[in-house]
Amino acid sequence: MRKACLVLLFFFCASMLRAQYKVRFLVTSLPAYHQKMDPLFVAGSFNNWNPANPKYALNQDGSGGYAVDISLPAGRYEYKFTRGGWDKGESAGSAAGIDNRVLEVYSDTTVRVTIRDWSDHFPTTPRVSTANRHVTIIDTAFFIPQLNRTRRIWIYLPEGYATSGKRYPVMYMHDGQNVFDALYGFGGEWGVDEALDTLGPRVGECIVVGIDHGGDKRLNEYSPYDMAKYGKGEGDRYVDFLVKTLQPFMNRHYRTSRRAADTFVAGSSMGGLISLYAILKYPKKFGGAGVFSPAFWIAPAIRDAVSKRGKKVKGKIYFYAGTAESESMVPDMLDVFQRLHHVSKARMQTVIRSGGRHNEPTWQAEFPLFYQWMMKREK
Repeated sequence: MRKACLVLLFFFCASMLRAQYKVRFLVTSLPAYHQKMDPLFVAGSFNNWNPANPKYALNQDGSGGYAVDISLPAGRYEYKFTRGGWDKGESAGSAAGIDNRVLEVYSDTTVRVTIRDWSDHFPTTPRVSTANRHVTIIDTAFFIPQLNRTRRIWIYLPEGYATSGKRYPVMYMHDGQNVFDALYGFGGEWGVDEALDTLGPRVGECIVVGIDHGGDKRLNEYSPYDMAKYGKGEGDRYVDFLVKTLQPFMNRHYRTSRRAADTFVAGSSMGGLISLYAILKYPKKFGGAGVFSPAFWIAPAIRDAVSKRGKKVKGKIYFYAGTAESESMVPDMLDVFQRLHHVSKARMQTVIRSGGRHNEPTWQAEFPLFYQWMMKREK
């Protein structure tokens, strides 16, 4: 009887998560200086933070407010309003944006919002580069033959690289705009250069290569599978680029260790998804992966890939998720971890951080812990 009840409870919970609810975003008040002809959008974790997606545009609702109706499954979401770009987002009396708004959906919901100010209404302090002297740009338009596109590539070289003569481990990181420099990062940066300046001499130095994401192609390039909502997945070709084009380039031009055990890949959200896929597809090329807040929800087929390919993975994998992310983040990550643990002898670390959010400051705080674990040599 108890088993039957548990089965019924499981299917009830599963059906709740699959159910779609109507969510109406209703902006009831705008700044007095807001121009009626300006567009108005809602952007959040439910649309990959696209600040100008026409499907999420608000229109006048007849009562003097602006509204848009969307459908969402049960869960926790973060969002903000914009006028078509992150330089035109909502604020609270300054050029700085506000913290993400939070929405929990368990039924049809109307969200009533007052927008106090727009960030571009205020004078801005010029943004400055935060990358330190160990960071340079290899190329502003590095050619990706597998995708027929170009991309900016960053590199961090440890102190003393020019005179040491030794070879170094290499870490490849996605979303290169956010790795070293707040000038280019959306929502901040990871501060990898500052972290490695401090940690490198103590736990082991490393070259870090940052690959910029492809803007509106980011979702496609970081997904190994086709997506009904976002289109064709190009992750296979992107990972091929890392292994067949970028790694050989790095090995020719820099003193890199060629050992898989010294070659890592890391990223967050979609970057976490493609990092896991990279080590699954090329277990003899990558000896470690940092899988931060992985967007497994967008690619459920990753579970099959883990079951089929996971046996060959013998490297180290660091799984991280925060409890203040989407409702499915932690369960999805633990499910993938358990599947991999079942078939692989890889050494894995799973971290669930209380209050951890889906943003750069959270990943910046976690990166040093990940790096120390990844660089620790087994006896």
